[in-house]
Order: sequence, then C-alpha cells, then structure tokens
Amino acid sequence: MNIQQAKEEIKNAMTAYFTKNEFGGYEIPIERQRPVCLMGPPGIGKTAIMEQVAQELGVGLVNYSMTHHTRQSALGLPFIVRKNYGGKEYSVSEYTMSEILASVYDLMEQTGVREGILFLDEINCVSETLAPAMLQFLQYKVFGRHQVPPGWIVVTAGNPPEYNNSVREFDVVTWDRLKRIDIEPDLEAWKHYAQQKSVHPAILTYLDMRKQNFYRIEMTTGGRRFVTARGWSDLSEMLRLYEKRDLPVTERLVGQYLQDPAVARDFAVYYDLFTKYRADYQVGRILAGTEEQAIRDRAAAAGFDERLSLLGLLTDAITERIEAVVRQEQTAMELQKALQDAKPRILAHGDASAVLEQKARELLDALEKGKASSTLDALTQQGLKGAAAALEQERELVDGTDPARDYEALRTDFARRAQELRTAAENTVRELDNLYRFCEEVFRGGQELTILSTELTANDHAVRFVSHYGSEAYFAHSRELLFFERRSEILRELETLDL
Repeated sequence: MNIQQAKEEIKNAMTAYFTKNEFGGYEIPIERQRPVCLMGPPGIGKTAIMEQVAQELGVGLVNYSMTHHTRQSALGLPFIVRKNYGGKEYSVSEYTMSEILASVYDLMEQTGVREGILFLDEINCVSETLAPAMLQFLQYKVFGRHQVPPGWIVVTAGNPPEYNNSVREFDVVTWDRLKRIDIEPDLEAWKHYAQQKSVHPAILTYLDMRKQNFYRIEMTTGGRRFVTARGWSDLSEMLRLYEKRDLPVTERLVGQYLQDPAVARDFAVYYDLFTKYRADYQVGRILAGTEEQAIRDRAAAAGFDERLSLLGLLTDAITERIEAVVRQEQTAMELQKALQDAKPRILAHGDASAVLEQKARELLDALEKGKASSTLDALTQQGLKGAAAALEQERELVDGTDPARDYEALRTDFARRAQELRTAAENTVRELDNLYRFCEEVFRGGQELTILSTELTANDHAVRFVSHYGSEAYFAHSRELLFFERRSEILRELETLDL
C-alpha cells in the first residue's frame, strides 16, 4: 500500500486501541495490542505520517531510533539493593527505568497528555544483545521491570533487508506479535504531502514529467545509487533557502540530495530551465491581470512541458498568497479567543497590560506543550505564536487608568486587523480569478485548467481559503466537487471575527 493508505490503517488501529469499555478500561488489553510495524524503503515518510496521526488524534508522540540503543539504555542500568528472604539479607540486582520509557513519562509530566504513541524506528536494526528483550517488549510492552504507561500505543518501523545491511531478519515468533503494514513508494500519495509542505514547484513539475525518477535504488559497479522521497523534500527546503539568499543552485548541490548522478544531472538541467521561465513570465502581473500580450502569446504557443512549468510557477505563487491569508486568519481567530477570554479580567481588574502579558504567556505555554507532544499542527502553532505577538503589541494601546476605555481600544485594534484580513482575502480572490481567466483565454480547451483545479483542491490551505472566501472561477471549474457546490452552507468564520 502507499503511505496515505498506511496512514489510514494506522489511524484506524490507534482509534480501536484507544477505545475504552464501560468500566474505563481499554477494550483491547495492553498485552494484546499488537504493535504496528511499518515496513518500507528508507526516506518514504514513515516518521512524517506518525507525526500527522498524533496531531489528528490529539495524542502525544515520543519518537526513538533504535539503532543507537544498547541493552543498558533500553532496559535501564543495573544497581544493587538489599532484600530480606526468610529472615536473611541478600544482594539483588534491579534496574533503573529505561531511557525510552522515561521519555514517555517526562512528556506526560511536561505536557499533561495521558495517551500517545511510542514510535520506535529502525526496530529491526537492534543489537544482538538487545534482540531478546525486544521480543519481550513487543509482546508485553515491558522494558526491564517497567511497562509502557497505560494509554500509550507502540508503533514500530523498519527497512527491508535489501535496503539496509544492518537489518536483522525477524523470525516467525516476532512477526506473530506485530501488526505488519508494508509500504511502497507512490508519487501521487507523496504529492499530497508535498503540496501541504509547499515543496518547490520545480520538483513537483519535474516529477510530473519524470515519474520514474521519484524513487529508485539500484546497485551499480560504482556503488549504490538512489533517490528517495526524503531526498526530494530536503532538496526542496535547500532550493527555497538558496533562492532566498541568491545563492547558485548547481548540479553539485542537487547531487548531495539526489544520489543518482543521472537523475541529479537531469533535474539540475530542468531547474535551470525552470528558473528561466520564472524570469521570462510575468507571474505577478498575470495574477494582477495586467500581463503583456507577448506573454499570453508565448504561453499559448508553448509546448506541454513549458506550460506545465508555467502552471507550477503560477500555482506556487497563488498558493503562497493563499497560505499567507490562511495564516493571518488563524492568528486572528486565536487572538479573538484570547481577547474574549481576557475581557472579564480586564474589566474586573483594570490592569489591561498585565492581563495581556499573562494571556500571551499562556498562548506561548500552550504552543510549547503542543510542539513537545506533537498534538498541534503547523498552522495552529503559527496562529498561537502570531496571537501572542499581537497581544504584546496591543499592550502599547492600554494604560490601565480606565478598563472600559482600554478594552474599547483593543476592540478597535482587533477590528482593524479583521479588516486587513478581509482586504487581503479579497485581493487574493481577485488574483485567483485572474489566474483562471488567464488559463481560460490562453490554454483554450487544454487540460491545464483541470491540472490547476486538481492542484488547488489537493492543497488543504487552498480548500480552506475558497470555502471561506469563495472564488467564482474556481467553483466554475470544480462543479464535480459537491462540497463546493453547497458552499453557501459552509460557516464563514471571517464573519464571526468581531469582539
């Protein structure tokens, strides 16, 4: 199965394991909760989907790689205690708590989460001395004398032996204690993840044309050559930073991430062509609806590969604007909740600056706990951070002499922020409509409009944006999506941004 299908399988298993009976106990006792074992090639996204599962279920996540663990660090260190048996004292060895289990208890203490996922990566690379203890752990969830806390589910991951020389083959006894899920590389499944993470458009459009280069591992006389999903993701981050700092992107740089010389060379050539299109086409003016006729003529006469690259540039530009509005909206929503919560304290106690400072600390504390436990997605984290910064700014608006006047100043400032959000959203809707108009007029009858709508629909931020603010052009090209045909029934959170 692909990585998205594996994610759904894991979520379903976690939901079943977290189910409690009428007495408050777990329906499936902890010793019968088979650990999930994800088996698949390296760099396919196993760790990333575990983070997503934890966030979506609202539970904690502790992540450990087993490759560096010894028997002592996994089981705990031995120490000598004195015990009395039959009236006679004996020296007996006991063990400290496992480093791994201690991390679970630390997270529970720091964040307050009581349920979560203990994710053990590279499970089939454990040392020979640790292997027997791992078998006991997989069956009874016990390291040494200490058990995984109730409410914590074990998920493991590993690479098949053909990808890792350090792998130890599991025997039937071990496999019979695991819920095995085999994962295969799948470009379309990875693209959904890539669109949420704003992977560089040059990579997405290149892989649309060179699907065979998405994931490959082969042995040659010169050694092992490989390209993985992780390599593309990491390369994307570096491309963004190199462009931001105006550093040259070379084949040498690409080859540090795509460790197959032929693929690295091919992508480097394509990237140079992609950056030329970025310079040639007036993307900003296309979104503004003021592009020159020469640009329209060139796009209309372009071959499919060039059109695909242009679509990648345009989609990247509009989604960047959309994501900025969504982040601004999330900040406004978090700020609204914070100010509503602070209102009675401000009116009752009068020291508005102190109340705002305390509320900002509460938001940052919630942010840190959510990050530590992996229970907050990136957008919520950005909203909390932005709201805390806004509260600090608003402390300059109050003086503490008149609570009612202070709160009115805060209400006025929030109304200003809400109006700025509305304006930004309206501008972005116009740009989105201009983008569709350009594609309609230039790519008459082509599949480019379908590609554009598909790419936007696959982006969660874009879906949220059009559901809140609309886009006649988008809806006109997405009639098959019943969700959007009934958009009048969708709650418009923007309209509730009022104190």
